[in-house]
Amino acid sequence: MPDIIHLLPDTVANQIAAGEVIQRPSSVVKELVENAVDAGAKLVQLFIEGAGKTLIQVIDDGQGMSVTDARLAFERHATSKIRQADDLFALQTMGFRGEALPSIAAVAQVELRTRTADDELGTLLYIEGGKVRKSETVTTPRGANFAVRNLFFNIPVRRKFLKSDLTEMGSILSEFERLALAHPDVAFRLHRDGASLYDLPACTFKQRIANLFGHRLEKQLVPVDVDTDLGKISGFVGTPESARRKRAQQFFFANNRYMRHPYFAKAVQTAYERLIPEGEQVPFFLRFEVEPANIDVNIHPTKTEIKFHDEQTLWQILLAAVREALGKHGGMPMIDFDTTNMPDIPLFNPVREQMSVHPAPPSIEVNPNYNPFGFEDVGAPRSISPKQSEPFGERNKQIFATSVNYGEETTPTLIDTPEVPDEIASDYLQYHGRFITCAVHSGLMLIDQHRAHMRILYDSYLQHLSGQPLPSQGLLFPQPLMLSPSEQATLRTISEELSVLGFDLRADRPDAYYIYGVPAGTEGLEPEHLLRGILEDTQNGNDNAVEAIRHRLALALARRAAMPIGQALTPTEMSSLCAKLFAGESPRIAPDGTPILLVVDNDQILHYFD
Repeated sequence: MPDIIHLLPDTVANQIAAGEVIQRPSSVVKELVENAVDAGAKLVQLFIEGAGKTLIQVIDDGQGMSVTDARLAFERHATSKIRQADDLFALQTMGFRGEALPSIAAVAQVELRTRTADDELGTLLYIEGGKVRKSETVTTPRGANFAVRNLFFNIPVRRKFLKSDLTEMGSILSEFERLALAHPDVAFRLHRDGASLYDLPACTFKQRIANLFGHRLEKQLVPVDVDTDLGKISGFVGTPESARRKRAQQFFFANNRYMRHPYFAKAVQTAYERLIPEGEQVPFFLRFEVEPANIDVNIHPTKTEIKFHDEQTLWQILLAAVREALGKHGGMPMIDFDTTNMPDIPLFNPVREQMSVHPAPPSIEVNPNYNPFGFEDVGAPRSISPKQSEPFGERNKQIFATSVNYGEETTPTLIDTPEVPDEIASDYLQYHGRFITCAVHSGLMLIDQHRAHMRILYDSYLQHLSGQPLPSQGLLFPQPLMLSPSEQATLRTISEELSVLGFDLRADRPDAYYIYGVPAGTEGLEPEHLLRGILEDTQNGNDNAVEAIRHRLALALARRAAMPIGQALTPTEMSSLCAKLFAGESPRIAPDGTPILLVVDNDQILHYFD
């Protein structure tokens, strides 16, 4: 039997290994920028074309590399960061594995220009698919200039599975934010397709936060600072007013290295118990400074997972530090007695009270002959009008026959609709002004009428939005909209879709826009909150920005126009509502993801009476 085990070629082995380190364009950005910081760069410039699929170029003014170092840097497990295993417990650099550059070179076309301060001329290397194609001496500034083109050109399957340009660029921006926050003492510049997105000078940590996310967020931050034997925790956390339901800016750093740590994030969230609504999150920017020997960063090739020597103690320290910061800097809700428009309550003066004339107490007159039961005298019944003598059922029908207004004129009517499907009973009862109850073959069904109406309206609005552009309703006073650089980039990407939907936005300067018009039908909604929600949804990685905008707009309109909880309905209206609900594609789930109906099984009902 012939031997079947053999060694893989170096090119194949490098491509396999590259799959762990280089997963998408943002992975290349992370590795190259971290190498630039490790090289002592004071300015790092990043150029992106085609969301990183066409070009990723990183230029730094660090110490550079000699000819020998430049060639050796692309060999696997070649690094200047460590020399022995014990160095892993005294890391002072971002990289140490020696896998990034060979992994990038194995799946892309890489050009490197580099020179040290001691050399007059630099080195040019061109590597394609892990093979050196060109090596020559060139004139180049001190530092390193990496240009990575056509990522995954030799692995078409990996390239095909990359997301849309909007999603990949969002991932690059997220990685750039982490790197810029981790190293505020380094200046960063980011250019996308020839346009400048960021120009961040070297500054303090708080200034870097403001430059990245805007001064609006900066005003909602309180400082955290605690120093213990286990390490130092510093940074900023948001006030309860800064809480948001999703995509809050949350960052942990350990020795200037970004990390994901759900356990510590739970400590921060615990500090806000009873201060923010359930399901909301607050922004935080927290830095841990600990002895390198007390952490382990060699867990995953991406180096974003870090283990601490005594995590439970640090959890308690972090919780106490955040609570102390909130209490010390007014983050806790407080009662403010010194407010404007307060009533003028005079102080009590005993002397003045004795000299003043007190008003007489009010007198009470009682009619002893009054009969609350409507009889003129005992034994003589009062005459009853014909209207009062009508049976209760007839009067009840007249009361519920009154038409019900469900909202604006844009609300679809619930009358003149097809009957409910056969499996739904025709008799309906309303419970607590919120639920519609009816019998079905399997048991008893309860329908949340508010959510059911919201689902019906949402489907109607979404169909309307998909068919034609919406008219714009001008605002009497244009509303300012301050955006961070990442939000500006997202807004420029979806500006045409916003215009089709009826938004009229005009730029006063690159970071300041004014809202002149909003889609017709959104009167009463806060334009800034609506737009920021759309930008957040888009930045979260929704590939189809148009659909995301239409969904959010239709949901906002449906929430506003849906019948309020407690609305009285006639049997005809309940039947019409159920018929429209079950005629749709998703009668069980509301557009915001909450359940609409519940069926209590017959067996479960009978069990209560056993």
